[in-house]
Amino acid sequence: MKRLFFISLLLCGTMSSAQVVRDSVEIRFHQNRIGLDMELADNRKALSRIVDSLQSGYGDSILQLRRIHVVGGASPEGRIALNQWLSERRAQTLFDYLSKYGQLPDSLKTTEFLGRDWNGLVRLVEADPKVPYHKETLALLRQIAKEVGSGVKQTTDPLRRLQQLRGGVPYRYMYHKLFPDLRASRLYLWYERVPKPVKTAPEPVEMKVTPIRDTVYIIVHDTVYIEKHRPFYMGVKTNLLYDALAVPNIGVEFYLGRNWSLAANWMYAWWKTDTRHRYWRVYGGDIAVRKWFGRAAAEKPLQGHHLGLYAQVLTYDFEWGGRGQMAGEPGGDIFDRASYAFGVEYGYSLPVARRLNIDFSLGVGYLEGTYYEYVPEDGCYVWQSTHERHWLGPTKAEISLVWLIGHGNTNKRKGGRR
Repeated sequence: MKRLFFISLLLCGTMSSAQVVRDSVEIRFHQNRIGLDMELADNRKALSRIVDSLQSGYGDSILQLRRIHVVGGASPEGRIALNQWLSERRAQTLFDYLSKYGQLPDSLKTTEFLGRDWNGLVRLVEADPKVPYHKETLALLRQIAKEVGSGVKQTTDPLRRLQQLRGGVPYRYMYHKLFPDLRASRLYLWYERVPKPVKTAPEPVEMKVTPIRDTVYIIVHDTVYIEKHRPFYMGVKTNLLYDALAVPNIGVEFYLGRNWSLAANWMYAWWKTDTRHRYWRVYGGDIAVRKWFGRAAAEKPLQGHHLGLYAQVLTYDFEWGGRGQMAGEPGGDIFDRASYAFGVEYGYSLPVARRLNIDFSLGVGYLEGTYYEYVPEDGCYVWQSTHERHWLGPTKAEISLVWLIGHGNTNKRKGGRR
């Protein structure tokens, strides 16, 4: 369509030089991602059209790219800082891609961030009569857009006002149906048509630049693209602190989507020297639910900051040639009066190689359990006393080496090729 339009302009010849040709192409990104996926939606076909404009000539003229301007916005519930960062990084991603097909200096690129796009939401609600309580919702949105646009100081968060309207029914509809269209970046490209350079001419040909007449619009949407097979990301890890204490351990973590993950760890050590009365026995594990956040987490799963809740269970028997301590019922298993703990954890996972991360985590919570003190005598263990342990404080520490598993679950900045 675009090529035919340009050809028709050449054939007409008499059209005004001020005539503007517009073309819109949709480029999609995965939600909260900045990587360009050529297989997503119609990305490959859409970008091919833009590349064709950069490389093709039309009659005795060519198109020269003069300016790229990126305008980014966020839906009302979006985090402004994150959406601004995503907008800037996506702009750079597209700029880098197009630079492969021509010299595009950074001086051509400008960016603008609009913040929460209330006016855009007004337009979407006006066009969608299915929005619950349509007239009432539209009236509130127009009022909010007017107040925000005029700089009126808000005594109540506009988002909160919208969420409270009619028990949140209109908000939930807009969140699922309309908000994805507001999480968008618009990439504007300005071209100038200039004469083709004559390579065989003995002297340089003076190029007369005509006013801008071709403008191409690319709309970059932050939408959730539902794939036939959900991407699978996981990590297999070992806690280096336990390894240093001669406690073999292993853990796994599964990415659940939307920056949530589920992690589980297990340890088991059963060292003893009967002749010297030395025992180093411990086994148990924990399970945790984590929420990942921050710029690194937005770029790729299972990296960056994480905050979670965890629960632990363990039993142990420590004795080093003297009085010993045993947690749990003597002769029982881990469920016979073992120690247990639960709490909140915080950590950060950073890349060290293409498929390796280091995860630093610390958990603070409550630990409770029964333990027995004993003295080894003549091959027997003489009970001395029984105690209850109640501890509030650090109960979990990790410096874990994490092996990343899954298609695309690789680090692109450190320890591997891009």
